Amino acid sequence: MQEQLTPDFGDYELIDTGDFEKLERFGRYVTRRPEPQAIWRRTLAEEEWRCTAHAAFLRDARSDERGEWRLAPKTPDRWTVEYAYREMRLRMRLGLTSFKHVGIFPEQAANWNFIYDECRAMAGSSGIASGNAPKVLNLFAYTGGATLAARAAGAEVTHVDSVKQVVTWARENMELSGLEGVRWIVEDALKFVQREVRRGSRYRGIILDPPAYGRGANGEKWVLEDNICEMLECCAQLLEPEGAFLVLNLYSMGLSSTLARTAVRQAFGVPRTEQWGELCFSDRAGKVLPLGTYYRFTR
Repeated sequence: MQEQLTPDFGDYELIDTGDFEKLERFGRYVTRRPEPQAIWRRTLAEEEWRCTAHAAFLRDARSDERGEWRLAPKTPDRWTVEYAYREMRLRMRLGLTSFKHVGIFPEQAANWNFIYDECRAMAGSSGIASGNAPKVLNLFAYTGGATLAARAAGAEVTHVDSVKQVVTWARENMELSGLEGVRWIVEDALKFVQREVRRGSRYRGIILDPPAYGRGANGEKWVLEDNICEMLECCAQLLEPEGAFLVLNLYSMGLSSTLARTAVRQAFGVPRTEQWGELCFSDRAGKVLPLGTYYRFTR
């Protein structure tokens, strides 16, 4: 089923979008960042953007990716936000990075809910203490929102990312959320799954959040269009044939959820249930901003 998803995230609000920028509230603080998909005009005047933003990202003229933040007086460069869903209570530390990111992708909360529900059902109503904890693998796991959702539901989670600093950040988020017991792996994701295939490992849930381009822990090159098929083929050998789920996110502009669905179904076969579409937020004027595509299934 194709569907557009927008999570209910109390500590996040998309205030305004347009002219290739977005104005967002994370908890108490408002940020202003570039947004290549906001091709329309802004609703609020420039003066309102300037007065509202506590932190504005300024691109380095020599780089398409890097830049620096300009902060209003008394604005911290780190703070925390909270996310709640059913019995899940997550706390995550935000930080202003030189790549314009702040440490979470709020639209992914729609997938956190799905992951929590699936893991909770697998683990049973008694959760972590049940002794029936499903094994979940989170690849390209960043600061761990999906990891925390799975762990909060009782899963045994392996968290894989090639950047040691963001794995440390994810561990901090785990501790802030009152959780423990995640398995942390700093490694190139493709190398890790290739080794897991050789070991004969199996997982009840796999989460994939690959970037368009990246580098592994030892300089390995990742290009989404070149490597995604091999990654999916490896994951297909790791996922249990029944009672399992997969979540795939794509952020590359031009790659649709239909493409994701086709690639996944070729590698995994026809699932029991499936859902695909865009992850979105609407600003105060009702302009809908797509922030990534997703495909997920159960079997």
